[in-house]
Amino acid sequence: MAAGPPPPLEPRALPVFSEEGFGDKFLRKTRENPLVPLGCLCTAGVLTYGLISFKRGNTRRSQLMMRARILAQGFTFAALLGGMVVTALKSK
Repeated sequence: MAAGPPPPLEPRALPVFSEEGFGDKFLRKTRENPLVPLGCLCTAGVLTYGLISFKRGNTRRSQLMMRARILAQGFTFAALLGGMVVTALKSK
């Protein structure tokens, strides 16, 4: 075996990253996958309207809104998974 030069004794300098606040991170993630916040807003809106209908005694509309909430949650989950797949494929 051929002996090469010895490894350096000093560790390599680590890259320095700027501190990212909550707002900056939220905006970056929203730009990367805008369907997830949209799905969250739809879910919250349908849930709120369903609860208001329930409080007013309109049980038929309340049940319809709870079913719509499940669809909105499914859309949000699918958007989240899709965004993860796209991010994983982009990193390769």
